[in-house]
Amino acid sequence: MDLRIVFIGDSFVLGTGDPAQLGWVGRVAASARERGHDVTVYNLGIRRDTSADVAARWHDEAARRLPSIHPRLLVFSFGVNDCIIEDGRARVPLEQTAINTASILREAKGFAPGLFVGPPPTAERTLNDRIRDGSARLSLVCRDADIPFLDAFAPMLASPNWMDDVAAGDGAHPGAQGYAALAALIEAWPAWRKHLP
Repeated sequence: MDLRIVFIGDSFVLGTGDPAQLGWVGRVAASARERGHDVTVYNLGIRRDTSADVAARWHDEAARRLPSIHPRLLVFSFGVNDCIIEDGRARVPLEQTAINTASILREAKGFAPGLFVGPPPTAERTLNDRIRDGSARLSLVCRDADIPFLDAFAPMLASPNWMDDVAAGDGAHPGAQGYAALAALIEAWPAWRKHLP
């Protein structure tokens, strides 16, 4: 079975900061291959993308890569950039993030099975407060859409591999150890294992 997977979101999906250029996406894909799964993976992470940016592009980009003749899976992950303060306000207000995400997931349900990996923490405490609130709201949106949601915020905040890596880097993105920790969290997620046991 050739499972085609689109990972779509922001710089954390892209794997920014990882000297190995794998991020968590490359690691979970490699692990799936090692377990014998035939997967074709498309990493559609874009730096600075918000929920609004993902809403504008995801369907066109996914449709080009996920023909209906193959089993397919959508993995969304975004939210940190929505919370960043620019010109005195959040780039995307929390209520609009929820609206954008609900719209994305509503359309995605008619296209392919979907999963959502929540936004991880950074080294900035006040930003983390907003990310925590955003993650909780995204979890509710996913629950209402019946899309599995993985809380990455709390486990990564408690992970020295993630937080130390973030602090040693640019304050937002980890290196190899941090992404490996997030990949391990995703690997153990029952919703992920349902598609890639």
